[in-house]
Amino acid sequence: MSDPLLSAAPHVADALAPAPSRAAWPIRALHEEDRPALLRHLLALGAQDRYLRFGYPATDAHIGAYVAGLDFGRDEVYGVEGPDLEIIAMAHLAYLYQRSGGLAVEYGVSVAAEARGQGLGKRLFERAVVHARTQGAQRMLIHALSENAPMLHIARSAGARVVRDGSESEAMLELPPARFEDEFADRVAEQRGRLRHWWAAAWSAVRQRFARG
Repeated sequence: MSDPLLSAAPHVADALAPAPSRAAWPIRALHEEDRPALLRHLLALGAQDRYLRFGYPATDAHIGAYVAGLDFGRDEVYGVEGPDLEIIAMAHLAYLYQRSGGLAVEYGVSVAAEARGQGLGKRLFERAVVHARTQGAQRMLIHALSENAPMLHIARSAGARVVRDGSESEAMLELPPARFEDEFADRVAEQRGRLRHWWAAAWSAVRQRFARG
């Protein structure tokens, strides 16, 4: 005798599943348990993408050391997940105390090749800016290769001052103090990302059970 819940599950999921456009997929904060997925995402980047992300020809060993060294208690790491819960885009905010005083964040981002051209890099940047402001950061720094036109375009569009020094560029964005609306938006965005992650994980479990009969 078939299980009514399992029989209905695919139809319910189809009705409730998130829109297929990656541009609308929520962003969520990543944590220690997400370290393996982060490693898979970065290892899947091609040679040129690794070069643009890290500023040098990063090997698998370099990427492994970078992921192993992520401090989730100090920094912030955000990600966008596909339907299979694999990370298709991530951003890293490293908190820095500058000699001149005040808090700054250094920003780095990567987007999987198949997920580009849908605004994920811009959305991750905007989310990072809002969160950095809620944490009291006064400026955001982006170190990028001068040939990394998409990243520098996003920074300039946000009002950052970009200084080019040969093959490398540095962008600095001054961050105004956070308002209540910013803190509220940051919390809502995080809750939305967690909810989608929970839903995707639950639906994956149902599909596996359904497939096994």
